[in-house]
Amino acid sequence: MISETYLCKQKQALKTKAGKNYYSLLLQDKTGILDAKIWDLGAGIDHFEQMEYIHVDGQVISFQGSPQLNIKRLRRSQEGEYDPSDFMPTTNRNIDEMYRELIAIAGKIRDPFMRALVSSFFIEDKEFIAAFRRHSAAKTVHHGFIGGLLEHTLGVMKLCDYMADQYPVLSRDLLLASALFHDIGKLKELSYFPENDYTDEGQLLGHIYMGAEMVSERMKQIPDFPQKMANEVIHCILAHHGELEYGSPKKPALAEALALNLADNTDAKMQTMTELLRSSDEKGWLGYQKLFDSNVRRTSEYGK
Repeated sequence: MISETYLCKQKQALKTKAGKNYYSLLLQDKTGILDAKIWDLGAGIDHFEQMEYIHVDGQVISFQGSPQLNIKRLRRSQEGEYDPSDFMPTTNRNIDEMYRELIAIAGKIRDPFMRALVSSFFIEDKEFIAAFRRHSAAKTVHHGFIGGLLEHTLGVMKLCDYMADQYPVLSRDLLLASALFHDIGKLKELSYFPENDYTDEGQLLGHIYMGAEMVSERMKQIPDFPQKMANEVIHCILAHHGELEYGSPKKPALAEALALNLADNTDAKMQTMTELLRSSDEKGWLGYQKLFDSNVRRTSEYGK
């Protein structure tokens, strides 16, 4: 049994197949998101709403390889019983160090127009920098925490930098710049914590379109920015999900767009697996995981 306080990120009133009412919840604290259920809505369950802080007593079980909290008692937490900052999941890496590393890799870009475009966002625009450093990269699937957008972008940049070394066909300038910009639309698609939810604009337009628009507008402010270069950067942003069914308006037509899609997918999938393994205490098989369409097992510990 556990007795803890959480932020109720989501509350859904549902029915079982037998017609019994129950609540399905998503609870948040500094460690991330926890799935929870209230099967018995009778005595011991106080009234509460979504985005309120609640104190719960219950039992954590394993459901399809992931932890699930079955709540037995619940009450609304009172002001002074909690610190809101304790309920915002945060990267476990140093944000200043990550940003310095990001800028160092971006420093490999040589074309003056591309450097001016990157600098206009990541060096000169203090409001953008402050938001970028602390924003999440997703609502729930991967990097859904403060600093997640920076951590993900850095991971993609490192992979792209490696690929530029490995495959001479790639333009390092185009690839690194596109990697920097590929997810900046997340700043408009997702609201800030504690909500970290889709905005109206995000639901209607999506981060790919909005990111391309942000970069396109900034290009217009740089005198004589080459149109071919502009088209190629925007194409890489539009194609970075790789497939139309994954939200990309275009499929990759440039080697750099393909490389960016592979790097983005690799970093997202590996982080998803990392978060999955961290969320479970199971020593062996974690069960079927929908995100991977596979039954997942923790790697054996060799030499121990």
